[in-house]
Amino acid sequence: MSYGQRHRRVHSGKPKVLKSRDVPSIAEYIKSKECKNIILMLGAGVSTSAGIPDFRSPETGLYSNLARLNLPHPEAVFEIGFFRRNPVPFYTLAHELYPGKFRPTITHSFVRLLAEQSLLHTCFTQNIDTLERRAGVPDNKVIEAHGSFASQKCIDCEEPFDDEDMKKHIQEKKIAKCPECGGLVKPDIVFFGEGLPLNFIRSVPNMRKADLLIVMGTSLTVHPFASLAGMVESNCPRVLINLDHVGDFGARADDVILLGKCDEIVTQLCKELGWEEELLRLWKETEDAVVSDDQGDLKNVAPADSSASASDDQKVPDKLDHLKDVTAKMAALTVAAATSTSTSSGAALKPEPVKEDKASPLASVPSATPESLSLGPQSSSPLNPVDVKIPDSPPKKEDNKL
Repeated sequence: MSYGQRHRRVHSGKPKVLKSRDVPSIAEYIKSKECKNIILMLGAGVSTSAGIPDFRSPETGLYSNLARLNLPHPEAVFEIGFFRRNPVPFYTLAHELYPGKFRPTITHSFVRLLAEQSLLHTCFTQNIDTLERRAGVPDNKVIEAHGSFASQKCIDCEEPFDDEDMKKHIQEKKIAKCPECGGLVKPDIVFFGEGLPLNFIRSVPNMRKADLLIVMGTSLTVHPFASLAGMVESNCPRVLINLDHVGDFGARADDVILLGKCDEIVTQLCKELGWEEELLRLWKETEDAVVSDDQGDLKNVAPADSSASASDDQKVPDKLDHLKDVTAKMAALTVAAATSTSTSSGAALKPEPVKEDKASPLASVPSATPESLSLGPQSSSPLNPVDVKIPDSPPKKEDNKL
């Protein structure tokens, strides 16, 4: 299988570590004694075949579709200041993205396979979907640079919030409030205006331990995450698996650029390694990773890009059908800005139009938003939040329904 390379500055000399800049040479190096620590960098592209649209693609990405809604700017749904004023848009998105609605992809199973081969040092991921964990990658091998849905806490007193309670709130489209202080509860996803996780910061020096760096499914435009690719030693081979040629890949002698779909290229690499059967076995174990919510509106969706490698009993449905389903559910998201004035407990707050904020804080804050979900044009939908109940004090029996 061959993969095209777009015109970009590429090192013209011979590789210094690899025999050649291709899949067989990468496989040979992985099997050698010199390759003991593999570090991965993952972006939204590794999850798109699970049915999760990426973040920045024109017309289909989250930002592009949020622009159709009544937000001051698309990124506002991931701004901590906006969340304090109006948590409705984020909670509505969270209902569709919450872990358990999407099956890990072949690429996620590849990450687990590297761990089982005792080759995975660290998997850095920009994604908040927790699909690495759901694929069985050990928690201590995963660094979620932008946080995830794996935990949550109050944005005021930082009191942790129970996992099952959070899951129930999001499934029932309710806004979670802290039982200690009454503040809003948010998953530990890094919003604009928030610092990056400490475990990410502390893990950055480990880049120098890499014998091989594999970067998959990312635009390498979000810093400081994107900067990691340049922190490995100069003699460390770097592999880019992506739809587009990004970053400075090609500038080093042992850079390998493989343009195409992550699942397909990963499967080809495993064939060269003699790991294909094991890869498919691990992916098959993820069949039960999808758990429908109470409404049962989302079904098990297998990675669309893996059909060429799957057996007859693992045939993969077209992901477009699922994307249409998600888009239809999200289509009528009407953003309602909650007023800052207090109301009595349980009283509904009438939504008001959001006024555009000309001064955006995005330029000075590291972008750390989830690279997932797509919203369609407005239409009628049960997810349309008309009235929002946000009590001043912590809820006891009744919670805030979207």
